[in-house]
Amino acid sequence: MWVVGALVLVATGFAATYLPRARARATSGRTAWSAAHAAIDSATVSRDAAPRALPLADELLDRAELLAASGRGATAAEEATDCATRADRLYREVTGE
Repeated sequence: MWVVGALVLVATGFAATYLPRARARATSGRTAWSAAHAAIDSATVSRDAAPRALPLADELLDRAELLAASGRGATAAEEATDCATRADRLYREVTGE
């Protein structure tokens, strides 16, 4: 009887600790991917407005799109955001924005 009570208590403690962390991790991942897609969209618009092709910026944007297509974790989303942001900055420098 005491053993069952102790097991229930341990299981409840584990659930109380694990579930909020799992929920926060999932929310963080969704937020990171949302930011990545927004950065990619912004870089795409800047690319279309650029007066000439920029190989480095094109490469960065392609890398961001490949990472987004892979759909991996939050680390990949952060890298995709970084690549897209750098590409966007390069495109905007050429257009004078």
